[in-house]
Amino acid sequence: MEKFLAPPSPKSTPVVRRQWKRSLIELNGRLEAEYRHELYTRLAHSYSEIGNFPHLYHANGVLCQTHINERILRDIHPYHSTWRGVTGLEFDNKGIYIVSVTRTGCLTVHDFDTLYCQSKAGPGCVENEEKHVVHLSFPPGKEFDVARWNPTNQNEVACTSRKRDKVSIFDISYMSSKPTEELQTKQKLSIVGRKISNGLSDVAITSYGDSRIYAPDTSGKVHVWDRRAGVSPCIELSIDKYDVINSIQIHVDNQTIFGAGKEGSIHIWDLRGGRNSTAFQSRKDMNHLPVVSLCLAPMLWKIASLKAQSEIVSKEIHSINVNPSAPHQLAFHLDDGWSGVVDIHKSQLTHVHCPPPAWLDGSSNSADLILRKPSWLPTSSIYVVGSMSEKGIHVLDFHPSSRSPCHVDYDEDSQGKENRDRCNHSNKFVSLSETVTGCTAHPLNSMIVAGTQKASLLLIAQRHCSSTSETGEG
Repeated sequence: MEKFLAPPSPKSTPVVRRQWKRSLIELNGRLEAEYRHELYTRLAHSYSEIGNFPHLYHANGVLCQTHINERILRDIHPYHSTWRGVTGLEFDNKGIYIVSVTRTGCLTVHDFDTLYCQSKAGPGCVENEEKHVVHLSFPPGKEFDVARWNPTNQNEVACTSRKRDKVSIFDISYMSSKPTEELQTKQKLSIVGRKISNGLSDVAITSYGDSRIYAPDTSGKVHVWDRRAGVSPCIELSIDKYDVINSIQIHVDNQTIFGAGKEGSIHIWDLRGGRNSTAFQSRKDMNHLPVVSLCLAPMLWKIASLKAQSEIVSKEIHSINVNPSAPHQLAFHLDDGWSGVVDIHKSQLTHVHCPPPAWLDGSSNSADLILRKPSWLPTSSIYVVGSMSEKGIHVLDFHPSSRSPCHVDYDEDSQGKENRDRCNHSNKFVSLSETVTGCTAHPLNSMIVAGTQKASLLLIAQRHCSSTSETGEG
């Protein structure tokens, strides 16, 4: 046997080859975090707009309120957009349905598979409104700003408005414009004896059976309901100074609540005791102050390179979002278009993205009249946010490691050429046909649906491949 083997060359050296990642996956039976992040980054970089679905719907045989108002505004005030646009949208837990609400008074539940299939028809495709699960059109003054699915009952959608002090809960299995339940805040009396009611700016629902509901009002209070105890709030979460809370999030432990708003601070409440918390067993009026309030401006001052280039002042926070794949990351989005991440374990700012301001190129976009609502992709630490100054979305790499180009400790000079080239391209801007006001990501396949200033829905994913291109014909 030895005679068939070539003798080794005295000068030959063994060739060191890189481990093949796919073989490691087959051996380990799972995707390593770094490899998964790289795959999702490449996937996100291939995204483009594959479907545009304008809000051209009817209700009870006539044009819906959003359709009517859109035509009026387009004809009379083409540049006025105070009352236009999608103000809230969200996927359900399985990615089957999308709920959306418009500033002009429509609540619609879309079937995602229908949207995706219709997007294959190409540009100009129109959504088949007969496929809608629910389409409710409300008169002026009844519109909503936020819509959230109940995690424990996916037939329920909770909605709030800055104009009303009620949480309206709709059951999508009934085609009725009347909510199945309304949760009322505790009204207070003014000096002259009139009832004071503040609108609700957001809503969040816990992910276990008793369905506690949290909703901040425009005076800085967070009202907390336990639906088993009635339609009045059990407790109130307050802050030690005035602040309009725009956005609220519940941590995965269902005990920590985050709120952020107009004054540029993130407030954190700890409802100690979890499910058996004595706070929810008491009917007394109890105000709970936050454990800590984090002001973003001093955190931004600590970034020397950023402070040298920009005048840093407190700015309004439009939205906050807990990263589903790394719950210690709390993303924020500011009214000037900046986005970033706070590590809630260390109370430190770890990532920041600062796009050019709208006035730099002479543009003045009125989309900022609606609070922009970004979204995380489900498993990759990638944050998607609508641009303030352009028609499109920023796809941002907020990976927890310092290799992320948005990380405050990222050192471009210390990275190898391969890593540097990859990291410099890990953030991407995706151009779209309309100005985006909010985004939501599919919980399973990471496709993105964006709501726009013109009340349209945009589907953002990899382009469809035709059968001819797949077979090499044509």
